[in-house]
Amino acid sequence: MTKRLTKKDKEEKIEISPESVEMAAGAESEETTRHDLEKELEKTTKEAAENYDKYLRAAAELENYRKRAARDKADAINFGNETLMRDLLPIIDSLERALEHTSSSNDFDSFVEGLKLIYDKLLRTLEKNGVERIDAAGKDFDPNFHEAVLQVESVELDDNKVVETYENGYLLNGRLLRPVKVSVSKHIANEREIQ
Repeated sequence: MTKRLTKKDKEEKIEISPESVEMAAGAESEETTRHDLEKELEKTTKEAAENYDKYLRAAAELENYRKRAARDKADAINFGNETLMRDLLPIIDSLERALEHTSSSNDFDSFVEGLKLIYDKLLRTLEKNGVERIDAAGKDFDPNFHEAVLQVESVELDDNKVVETYENGYLLNGRLLRPVKVSVSKHIANEREIQ
């Protein structure tokens, strides 16, 4: 007698080979890997776009900073002396008044007195703006601050002493603006020193 196989029996008797299991797992694994790679690529592409946007913004900021710094530097050069110029204007006004006064008056002494006042006002304005005169009379010659234009032989003075100032020198906030033009002594022996 032959036994008839029922559907249930057929299902139970189907054998699954190891190769078919590996293929099914490989297809499923390949699909998962592909899906993961696509997600990773999408994430990396988005991150790259964000980084490129940040780069463009940083480059634009840097360019704006450079332009602003150049503009600030130009303004500092063009208007850096504005305070000094503003301080000099009253001195110009005083000089104009003195010149007007000379045309209507013959009082030379008051004119000279007015010029002295204007001169003092000008020196105070320069001091206020960081300019100071270098005092050289009777001091040792210093090539950092003095410019020797003449050497004078002297019995009384030692070598390299400032004898006379020909043109005043000035410092601007401690930095040499113009050296003092001076004559410098050269000691010569007198008859008593020779004996």
